[in-house]
Amino acid sequence: MEVLDGKTALVTGGSRGIGRAIVRRLAADGAAVMFSFRTDEDAAHRVTKEVSEAGGKAFAVQADQGSLADLRRLFAEAKEQLGSLDVVVCNAAVSEPLAIPDVTEADFDRFMAVNAKGPLFIIKQAGQDLRSGGAIISISSLDTVLHSPGAALYAGSKAALEQFTVVAALEFGDRDITANIVSPGATDTDLLRSANPGETFAAEVAQTALGRLGRPQDIANVVAFLAGPDSRWITGQNLRATGGFLP
Repeated sequence: MEVLDGKTALVTGGSRGIGRAIVRRLAADGAAVMFSFRTDEDAAHRVTKEVSEAGGKAFAVQADQGSLADLRRLFAEAKEQLGSLDVVVCNAAVSEPLAIPDVTEADFDRFMAVNAKGPLFIIKQAGQDLRSGGAIISISSLDTVLHSPGAALYAGSKAALEQFTVVAALEFGDRDITANIVSPGATDTDLLRSANPGETFAAEVAQTALGRLGRPQDIANVVAFLAGPDSRWITGQNLRATGGFLP
């Protein structure tokens, strides 16, 4: 028997990178998983096929985390397909380096809509929909404490997500719902590579105790722990999954 047998999960941004690894891991642990994707339908279908071939259950729904109408539809689909929810993972994000002098109002609105506003309303809905004993897990970033040029919008929006999650732990605790944050360090994904074109990440590897970049599965393993029964006494915490990054 798997630790999440009979459980259900909703993951935003589950078609690639860390999200894909989270969907696959939760399904491997026995959960029926619904995940969102924004544009890459082929990638989403590949994930559902991978999960199915491994004996799990996963459903893909097109939804933009920056659209509250899409998020309402996503939760409605989850209710229809899965029934009650046990785990909600807020993973989707937008990230690209933008120096402060180059930031436009449209840039600010886009980052905040996807990385902060949408997640706040996901957390709000999760607080209503999750069964007692449920878990909210927000994916943030080490960038909220390790600042770098060009990361103002990304770090600022993720910092907001962290605060929303900690307050949710306080507000939903009386229903036995936990709310925690996972903050990856440099993790080898398409998002990392596209946001840092041509970068080898040799410096990051040299400063990491375990001597390599993170892998999406590393982060998925931490998420699976927070989704499972062994973490029920952990809430309102930020787990920095960095491989021991020591700048």
